[in-house]
Amino acid sequence: MNVVITGASRGIGKAIAETFALHGHNLFLNARTEATLLATAESLRTRFPNVRIETLAADIALPEGARLFGDWVTRHADAIDVLVNNTGTFTPGSISSEPEGALEHMLATNLYSAYHVTRALLPKMMAAKGGHIFTICSIASLQAYPNGGAYSISKFALLGFTKNLREELKPQGIKVTSVMPGAVYTDSWNGSGVSEDRIMKPGDIASLIYTASQLSYAATVEEIVIRPQLGDL
Repeated sequence: MNVVITGASRGIGKAIAETFALHGHNLFLNARTEATLLATAESLRTRFPNVRIETLAADIALPEGARLFGDWVTRHADAIDVLVNNTGTFTPGSISSEPEGALEHMLATNLYSAYHVTRALLPKMMAAKGGHIFTICSIASLQAYPNGGAYSISKFALLGFTKNLREELKPQGIKVTSVMPGAVYTDSWNGSGVSEDRIMKPGDIASLIYTASQLSYAATVEEIVIRPQLGDL
C-alpha cells in the first residue's frame, strides 16, 4: 500500500508515518523544511529497511508547492491508497487583536494545502476508483473557544472541505475521513504549562487512522473525534 503524508517530519504526521511503516507500507512524505524531512526519512529507513520511503520538501501552503508535490507523487507512485492531509499550523489569537495576515496565513497552511494537494492527486485515485483520504482537522473545527481566532476559522473551513469531499467521492469508491483531535502533545504545547500526562500522544491519532484505513471496502469511518479524558482540551 502507498501512503502519502503531508507535514510528515514531526508530531502527528511523523507518528502516522511510523505506524504505516511498521506495517510495511510504502511512504511518500512531504514537509516544508528539507533538513527535518530528510532526518525523519533516514530514521524511518534505519528502523524499517524493507519499506520504500520517498520524500519531497515543498511549501504546500503555496498552490504551486502543493501542485509540485502532487505531481511528484503521481509520477512516482503506481497507486495512491492513502492520503493524509496533515500539514497545519497554530497561532493563538483573537479576531479583534491578532496580527494582520493571521487569517490568510492560517487558511493557506491549514486549508489551501489540503485542497490543492487533494486536487492534484484525485485524478489518479478516481481512475483507480479507490483510496482513502484522511484530513486532520481539530476539535476547533466543531466549537469556538477563547483565543481560537483565525486558527479555529481555518479548521471550521477544513472540516467543510472534507465534508464536501466525502459527498463528492462517494460514487468514486474513495473513502474520506475527518479526524478531529483535541490536545495532542506536539511542539505547539511546549511551554504551555499543561502537564504532558493530560494530553494525548501523536501515536494515539496514528493508531486510529491506521485502523480506519484497514476496514473492509464497505465500511467508511466518516468522522473521528478524540479528546483527552477530561474533555477540556
